[in-house]
Amino acid sequence: VQLQASGGGSVQSGGSLRLSCVASGSITNRYVMGWFRQAPGKEREFVAGIAGSTETPRYANSVKGRFTISRDNAKNTIYLQLNNLKPEDTAVYYCAADRTTTQHMEFGAPMDYWGKGTQVTVSS
Repeated sequence: VQLQASGGGSVQSGGSLRLSCVASGSITNRYVMGWFRQAPGKEREFVAGIAGSTETPRYANSVKGRFTISRDNAKNTIYLQLNNLKPEDTAVYYCAADRTTTQHMEFGAPMDYWGKGTQVTVSS
């Protein structure tokens, strides 16, 4: 299984970006997929997670109301819409997948698969 993230870039504060993560291989809707980020000098943190079912997505408190995660099971793809971006959102964003729950994803469960990151830079 490989995860390929894309869509990062540089925007000004208040701007928007849309990240995509395509999964190739044996990713089914039994896998939870999500996004993490790591800012310079900080630990990697959970951003958002989504199950393959109709379960409500889960978000970190810092991005609630600004970011939206969505999933297209037919395309094995997840998206992260980033709105009202702030300088503190600057980080490398990684997608991940695991046969777990979004709750476990949020609270640090090891992930089966990771993609290479995509850089998001927000200037003030």
